[in-house]
Amino acid sequence: MSVRTAFGILSFFLAAACTPTADAPPAVTQGTVAASILSGDGSLPANQWHAVLIAGDSATPAFDNGVEEMRAKLRRRGVVDITAYSADPASVPRDRLSSSANVAAALRGGGSGAKACLAYMTSHGDEAGFFLRPDRRLLTPPTLDRLLAEGCGALPTVVIVSACHSGTFIDNGVRRPNRVILTAAATNRTSFGCGADDEYTYYDWCLLHAFDEAVTWSDLAASTKACVEGLERRKGVRPSLPQLFVGSEVANLRLPGR
Repeated sequence: MSVRTAFGILSFFLAAACTPTADAPPAVTQGTVAASILSGDGSLPANQWHAVLIAGDSATPAFDNGVEEMRAKLRRRGVVDITAYSADPASVPRDRLSSSANVAAALRGGGSGAKACLAYMTSHGDEAGFFLRPDRRLLTPPTLDRLLAEGCGALPTVVIVSACHSGTFIDNGVRRPNRVILTAAATNRTSFGCGADDEYTYYDWCLLHAFDEAVTWSDLAASTKACVEGLERRKGVRPSLPQLFVGSEVANLRLPGR
C-alpha cells in the first residue's frame, strides 16, 4: 500500500464540504454502561460488535479503499455484523449508498444483540461536519451524537472520523462516558492524502497499518498519530494533529478480537 500527496484537491474539497445543508442539533440524553458489559480487561467477544463503515465521497478511491480494508480486518478478527456504505452509485446498490438517510438508519440501527458499536467514517469534512456526497449534506456532531444514542445507547461505542477538521466531533457534543473517539485532525486543521490518485488517506493508511498490533483503542490512536506525524514531517506539511477522546467508562476498551 502507498500514500501519495495531492495538494491541489484541498481547496476543492474544503469548498465542496461547506455547501451541503447541515442538520439541526438534537437534544440527547444518555445512561451509563452496565458494569457487566465489559470484562475486567476491557474486552468483548468480536461477534458482539456492530460495525458501520462509511465512505462519504467518491471523488477519490481512498475513502472506499479505507472502508474495504477496515471491513477485511474486522472480518479476520471475527466481527460478523458489518455494514459498509459507499458514495459511488456505480459500485453499490441504492441501500448501500452513503446518503444521509442510509447513514442515519445504519447508525440508528444499533444491531440486534450487539454489546458494542463501531462507526468508522472517512471522507472530506469541514468544521461543521462530515461530508456525504450522495446528497451533498453534512453529518454534524449533534446529529451523530443523537443517532449513536438512539442506536447504541449506553453500550461501549467507538467512533473513528477520518476527515479534515474532524476534531469537531470531539469538541462539539459527541463526547460521552461510554465512547472512544479518534479523529484524523484537530477542528482547525486539514488532513492529507485524499487526492484522486491516493490509495489511502494518511490517517487511514496509518490506522490500518497499526490495527493489527494494537490492543486497546488508545493504543491504536497513539500508534496512528505517531505514524501520521512522521509522514507529515517527511512531506513538509502543516501538522493535522490527530485527536483522541476516551470516556471514563471505556478507558481500557479493547479492539475486537484482542
